Amino acid sequence: MTLETLNLSRAKRLKAMTHETHERLDKSIMSLDTFKSVEGYGRFVQMQYLFHRDIKALYDDAALQTLLPGLEGRRRLPLIIADLADLGLTAPATDAPPVFAAGSVDAPTALGWLYVAEGSNMGAALLRKEAAKLGLSDIHGARHLAPAEEGPAAHWRAFTAGLDAATLTPEEEARAAEGANTAFAQVQRFAEKTMKPGA
Repeated sequence: MTLETLNLSRAKRLKAMTHETHERLDKSIMSLDTFKSVEGYGRFVQMQYLFHRDIKALYDDAALQTLLPGLEGRRRLPLIIADLADLGLTAPATDAPPVFAAGSVDAPTALGWLYVAEGSNMGAALLRKEAAKLGLSDIHGARHLAPAEEGPAAHWRAFTAGLDAATLTPEEEARAAEGANTAFAQVQRFAEKTMKPGA
């Protein structure tokens, strides 16, 4: 971590420290023509299911709820499950347990994972427009891409305010950054597993 990076807010530090893994994921998803067909979009929703299943326990964690007010209202897994049903799809099978289990959450690591989950909301506006071209909407098939009532920018600012205000030791800062990079890498694995035609 450079002196320049240290002068940034935690959210901006995480952005800088995850740039490469984030870029790799974005390029991978765009290369798969995800929004060219309802079938391709369905594979994207299945990928989203696997990721949000991994972090389901975080939204009920009392310590994280204290750090991030309104956290429980940010969960998207129920909307993703509804979208899968709209599309006539089932949740993809997996033998792996979720990454996080209730009662055994490391808060700094979890903050990194939540940074990735919440950051994806900022890009959802563009994806929502692409989903609309496929005949999907906030009430059918693309529920999990719908913006928060207060708007995506305000929703993100509220999250980063809590993220930036959390008191972390240098070791905990490192775990948060590692958590964010691990989360991006996990989504990359899920994309490769579910989003390629015939996967």
